[in-house]
Amino acid sequence: MYQKPEQIPEYRAHRTLAKIKSNTHIAKREFFDNKIFEITSSNKRPWDLMNWVKRKTLPTIKSILYEGQLCSTLADLWHALHSSYNSAKNRPINPSFLNEIPQADQIPWPPFSKQEFKDAIAKCSFSSTPGPDHISWRHLKSIITNNRCLLKIIQITNTCIDLEFWPSHFKSSNMVVIPKPNKNNYNSPKSFCPIVLLNTMGKLIEKAISNRLQFHLSANDFLNSHQFRGIRQ
Repeated sequence: MYQKPEQIPEYRAHRTLAKIKSNTHIAKREFFDNKIFEITSSNKRPWDLMNWVKRKTLPTIKSILYEGQLCSTLADLWHALHSSYNSAKNRPINPSFLNEIPQADQIPWPPFSKQEFKDAIAKCSFSSTPGPDHISWRHLKSIITNNRCLLKIIQITNTCIDLEFWPSHFKSSNMVVIPKPNKNNYNSPKSFCPIVLLNTMGKLIEKAISNRLQFHLSANDFLNSHQFRGIRQ
């Protein structure tokens, strides 16, 4: 006796299983699409998605080789990284070439305003890693909402300019060394990249000074017309 396919129990079970798999696939797709949209539009932390990605394993490294010698101890490794990344430290320089640059008229440098600091910190990301003082941009944005605290920061900045002095606290940093991607081997210090984490207060002051400098350089035609790198807009 002929039976329609949908009347066969095995077919119904197979069709139900296929429908369940299809619905599961659609549900997963909708969940991940919504999650990606949430991450990109709210907290803007794309690395949160890395938990869903199969992590790439780095090749096995026996030891980093520097100047023909294996870095078998922590002291040897520190020396190799320090010599590679800080090779310009204490190197003598001759600033006499600056005398060949035509001198322009001096322009006034007024004290910093509150708005300059608010503009400097406005686009700083909450997710940036802080330096040795552990003060993040989130903390600093909250701090400068207090008028007294903001005035103190401005006072420190104006004093640094007047005295031509940069406090050693702003130079303190933590260095994180990470591997560069797509390297055939990782037995050389140049296969790694150092990331320097400075104290956030100094970075905020640097941003305010940088914005002021770029404005004056642009407004007074001090920049070459072909200079693009490191310039806003």
